[in-house]
Formats: sequence, structure tokens, C-alpha cells
Amino acid sequence: MQGLRLGTRGSALALAQARKVASAIEAAQRWPEGWVEIVTVTTTGDKVQDRPLAEIGGKALWTKELDRALLEGEVDFCVHSMKDVESVRPADIHIAAVRPRGDVRDRIIGAESIEKLKQGARVGTSSPRRAAQLRRLRPDLQIVPIRGNVETRLQKVESGEVDATLLASAGLKRLEIDAGTAIPTEIILPAPGQAVIGMECRTNDTRTQSVLSTVSNGITYNCVMAERAFTRALGATCHSPVAAFCVLEDGDLRMRGQLFSEDGSDMVEDRAAFDCGDCKSPETLARSLLEKAPDSIRRLFGA
Repeated sequence: MQGLRLGTRGSALALAQARKVASAIEAAQRWPEGWVEIVTVTTTGDKVQDRPLAEIGGKALWTKELDRALLEGEVDFCVHSMKDVESVRPADIHIAAVRPRGDVRDRIIGAESIEKLKQGARVGTSSPRRAAQLRRLRPDLQIVPIRGNVETRLQKVESGEVDATLLASAGLKRLEIDAGTAIPTEIILPAPGQAVIGMECRTNDTRTQSVLSTVSNGITYNCVMAERAFTRALGATCHSPVAAFCVLEDGDLRMRGQLFSEDGSDMVEDRAAFDCGDCKSPETLARSLLEKAPDSIRRLFGA
């Protein structure tokens, strides 16, 4: 039986995540090291670093080249950060597995807390969610668009180009970088799918699906699928400031969702509890938030 070819982006974080997945599969299957071959695919999102993601095509910039490699049989499965995967995927591609969720919190780099940022501080982020959340908490802040990998963003703070930035705790940990201060989810709610590594394969490839299922975490899978159903029902895009986090508590899935206007001045929030595998309730939560949202929020969503 031959091993599998794993497709991934070439950034340091993507490769670190790919290696973690490859090692987990090799251990679960009792395969020798290297039996899962890592194949690097350069994406448009990696090539174009000087403009915000939403301006140049959105999340598909991280996935379309990997999708092509997968559908043309160049790789057997692909590894993604689930927050970077569009909520509507091609029918020929199946989200087969997810690893256990990491630390879901954002971290602030350059200050002890958002509260302690100096008046009018320049904070670098190209995330509409983070920008809106920061502006809501601190309208005096100047939000500066920055792109690039984790190391590039840290360097922009180090060099003084920006005073601070927000980065995902899970990504920093996977890169073994100890930096910044974690922000409680009560203050900054994460992006849907944040801190989750996912695996996609071809829908008709039952052999690969079977292998990937051996390293999948069922609780995380149910939580992420609920968050994705919520995002999908909103018609959310890269322009949409949306936050959502789902956890398993007392046998139920419990989700908190937030929608923002671009400047953060308007926000709607609600919660829901539902059974594992129920994707209708997250959709209902999404629709109820849109119904009570002002136009400043509704116009940012396509539903």
C-alpha cells in the first residue's frame, strides 16, 4: 500500500501544520516516517502580499491552486487552516477530517492589552473582523492594513512600522513563537474555524477519507461545521466582519456569534445551543442576527 501525498501552502506556518498532520497519520497508520509526502503548492495569496485579501479575490486565493492540484490528482489531500477555507466548497471536494482545536484566542503583540495601547496607536491588521473589533473597543486607534506571514507581521511591530498587531495564538504556538498576550474570547471573539487544521480530499476518494478519519477529532469537527453553517447562511465574504465560536458544553453545542459594521460602531450578538450535527440551528442564528442588524451591518453580508 502506497503512502499519501499531502498538498500545502509553502509558508512556515502551513508547513508546520502539514508536518503535524503527516506525523499524526503516520503514527495512526503505523507507517514509516516520510510515508506521507509533503507537496508544496504556491498560492496566489502567498504571491500577492501588498494588498488586502478582500481586494484581490478573498479566501479562494489560499485554496484555488490547492484545489486544482487535488482535483487533477497531483496530491491526495490538502491541509488548510479552516478559517481560510471558503464556507461554500466545490462538490468534488470533501472536508474529511480536522485535528483537535488549538488555542482559539487572538494575541496582541506590542502592548500588554488593547486597553493599554497608547492613544491613537497604529495597529496593523488586514482582517475586517479584527479591525471592527478594535475600533469598537478603541475608536481612537489607527488601523493599518498589513499582509504577510507571521514573521513579517512581527517584524513590522519590531521595526516600529506599526505599534501593535493581532495574531492567532494557535499559529504562534505551532511556530514555537512565544510572543504577545492572549486576549480573552469575551473581549475578542475569534473568526469561524480559527485554530483548527482541516484536511480535504476528493469526494469520491474513499480510501483517503478512511485514512484521514483516523486522525480526526469529532468534537472539533462538529463545532467547525456549525461555525461554517453560520457563516454560509450569512453570505459572509472576506469583506464581512464576523466572529463566531462554538464549544461542546454539557452535551450540547453552544455558539456565540457577532456581526459588526466596518467601523465597529454597530454590533449585533446572540447565542444558541443545539445538538451535535445540527447545522440548521446555526443557520437560524445567522438569519436572526441579520434580521435585527442595522443596514450598516446587513450591507456587508450577501445572504
